[in-house]
Amino acid sequence: MNIPGDLKYSKEHEWLRVEGDTATIGISEFAQKELGDIIYVDIDSTGETIAKDGVFGTVEAVKTVSDLFMPVGGEVLEFNEELKSKPELVNSDPYGQGWMIKIKITDPGEISQLMDGAAYQSLIG
Repeated sequence: MNIPGDLKYSKEHEWLRVEGDTATIGISEFAQKELGDIIYVDIDSTGETIAKDGVFGTVEAVKTVSDLFMPVGGEVLEFNEELKSKPELVNSDPYGQGWMIKIKITDPGEISQLMDGAAYQSLIG
């Protein structure tokens, strides 16, 4: 299983790539495999400030619908518009073209509460 070491991970299986005071967020390879074929990504929180662990959208797979949780608090700056027509990118490239949102981080201290790749690997086994 691919678990990039340069990312941070939440217990809800979101990943975070920090770039200065902004971050890109998506779901892990483990999460997308557990969900199965993703058929729809619903995120309409652009412009909103959402607290850590708040819901920023949902992802719909063939067998379930799952909430997406903020790994850290922040203002949602951008949604990956490509997911509207190609939600399967989350399955094929969860850490690249399948990213979901970009945020402006409101409390950089929350990043230290997330797991590194090794801790996330321990969580998922």
